[in-house]
Parts: sequence; structure tokens; C-alpha cells
Amino acid sequence: MKVTKIPFMAMRKVVALISITLILISIASLATKGIKFGLDFTGGTLIEVSYQQAPQLDDVRGLLDKGGYSDVVVQNFGSPTDVVVRMANAYTPELGSQVLATLEDSGNVSVSLKRSEFVGAQVGEELREQGGLGMLLALLIVMIYVAVRFQFKFSVASVVALIHDVTITLGFFSLFGYEFDLTVLAAILALIGYSLNDTIVVCDRIRENFRILRDIKPYDLINLSINQTLGRTIITSLTTLFTLFVLFFYGGESIHNFALALLFGILIGTYSSIFVAANLLLTMKVTREDLIPAPKEQLEDELP
Repeated sequence: MKVTKIPFMAMRKVVALISITLILISIASLATKGIKFGLDFTGGTLIEVSYQQAPQLDDVRGLLDKGGYSDVVVQNFGSPTDVVVRMANAYTPELGSQVLATLEDSGNVSVSLKRSEFVGAQVGEELREQGGLGMLLALLIVMIYVAVRFQFKFSVASVVALIHDVTITLGFFSLFGYEFDLTVLAAILALIGYSLNDTIVVCDRIRENFRILRDIKPYDLINLSINQTLGRTIITSLTTLFTLFVLFFYGGESIHNFALALLFGILIGTYSSIFVAANLLLTMKVTREDLIPAPKEQLEDELP
């Protein structure tokens, strides 16, 4: 494959400004609007019903809204005729029957109740805390691994790039009010692994080029390394995105936000692996000596 000659590092100041702006917008949205947590985290009622004929989910939402049930999530579950209704209403033994009566629309629709259960807020709070700890632990392990595998500057650049990706993805969900449930948390953790893999490929090429190319400045070497891995980065990202587009459009509402989080996250992760990590390495003035320590000089009196 022909190596491109795109001057990525010539755009580093503009890219840094874009990244800082996106992070500030994300932090501001998270601080003011917060995240719209789903039933898995906030607690509420889950009701599963079965229709004789597959219903239109918009019609189901309309009936629930007419019946006075606001802030509900309606999704297919397993098959087109099975529907799950998630709501933040306090659970009562009669709630399932009341919702069923609303969905029957005065006998115009044939529907049966399969289950009605309550998800406690305490369980949701524990899930939220454990999910946050899981992300922090993943970032810590990544930092230790890259520091041992490469060098400390590479470790800092990789972890900052991951924090950049996660923060902007969370900000995207906060800004546009998308529901954050366990599937989205799983997508965020998957994004950490994907983005790290992409960044490691670029870092590995930078390290190898430092070892074999002696008469080249770090600025030009990093540009060369990114261009050498660009084909692999684009092919990997595109094949992953094709799969996620299928999940997003045809996977059903139960994994809609999961696919959305990965779609957005992988776009940001590809961007950060090309620009952010390499930009930070250049800012920290990485050199060949950082990767290949100079040999210790022997004192003359120690020579035989």
C-alpha cells in the first residue's frame, strides 16, 4: 500500500483547539444537564406484554401518554409481538394491570401481560458506582501496561486520548439527552479497548521508527508514522462502522443506544488515535533517547 504524505502535525494547533472545545462543551453539559440514566440505574417498573399482532411502537407510546404515563421507554423484546415498557413510576401490584388496560384501548387491541416487576434504585446506584469504578480501573491498567510496554510519555498520551474519547462520548449523550443504560456503559468500556488498540498501533510504529530512523526530527517522524498506519486505521474503522450501522438501523431499540454510543465513540477514537495521542507526544518532546537509553560509558580505569 502506498504511504500517504499528509502533514497531520501541521494541523495540531487547530486540532488541539477543536478537542479542547469539545471537552469543555461536554464537561459543561455534564455539569448542568447531567446524564439521563435509564431504568437500570434509577430504578422503576418493567412491564412486559405480548400482542397477537406486532404493534407500532409509536402507537403504544401514544396510548401510554394518553393514559397519563409519561417518561416511558417502549421497546421490542425478543420478537416483534413482545414489548417491554420501562417507566419510572413507583411500583404497585396493580400497576401492571392498569398499564395493560391502557394498552388494550377499551378492547380494541388484544394484548396479554407477561410480567411486571420492580428494579430498585439501590441496585441502580450500585450499578452506576461499579460502572464508574470499572472505567477508572480500565484506564489505570492501560496506563500501567503502556508505561511498561513502551515508555511513560506514551502512557500519558494514550490515557489522555482515552479520557478525551470517553468524556466527549458522555458529553454527547448528556447534550442530546439520550438515555444512558447498561448497554451504553458496555459500549463505553468497549470503546476504551478499541481506542487503545488503535492508539497502540500508532505508538508502536513511532517507537519502531525511532529505532531505525536516526537522522529525522520527531515532528517528521510522527507524521511519517501516522501516514504509515493510516491505511490500517481507516480500514479497521470502516469495517467496524459498517457493522455498527447495521446494528443501529436494524438491531432493534433494545441495542439502539449501544450502537449509537459505539458509532460516535469510534469516530472520536479514530480521530484521537491520529491526532490527539501523537500531538501530546510532540508536546511532551518525545525523542529517540526516551526509548533507547544511551549506553553507559565505562571509566578508563575499569578498562582492562
